[in-house]
Amino acid sequence: MPEPKRMENEGDTARPLGWMVGMLAVVGLIVSLGTAPLSGLLGESRYALEGALHGVSAGLFMVTATIGLFQGYRLLAGNIQRVAQLEFGAAVNAFLAFLTILFGNRIYIFYQAKGAPRTYFLENMPEIHKIFFEFKEFMALFTLPLAVTAAYLFWVYRDQILRSRPLRTVSAILLALTFFYFLVAFVLGAAITKLRSI
Repeated sequence: MPEPKRMENEGDTARPLGWMVGMLAVVGLIVSLGTAPLSGLLGESRYALEGALHGVSAGLFMVTATIGLFQGYRLLAGNIQRVAQLEFGAAVNAFLAFLTILFGNRIYIFYQAKGAPRTYFLENMPEIHKIFFEFKEFMALFTLPLAVTAAYLFWVYRDQILRSRPLRTVSAILLALTFFYFLVAFVLGAAITKLRSI
């Protein structure tokens, strides 16, 4: 198989995507803050800011993890011409995994406080605490090493991934597992919020 031709400005494909994501975030922030009071956006809990940051990072991570799953499928099928198409997205995916876990761990402190949802669930629905929260937290932690490893492979091995079936397969599996573990944690987290918010 001939070696894929590497373009001089292949990093340029990531720049427009970065600008587009940044502009969408700015527009979303302006519209949100311009049309609703801050207290309405965050809620009335004293932990509202941490909850909002966790929710925003998780929402963005859902988008990037889904794109990563699709890109992993394309990579496995041999439909990726340049690894630069994956490098930026994989790095953003890993960063959002870190932020989501960081803010999620901050919320966990409030979840365990006296009179918080943990107490309520342990007294009334212990299975909900064990499955919906403890299991969810451990599942969510898997996303960070998986996303970081995928990003590492793209940045270090670059075009070798396109020529090596094992590297393509491992990279695609890492992206798929990142999506899977995040999806489980996302769904269970949303269920907990509906049952009893902080």
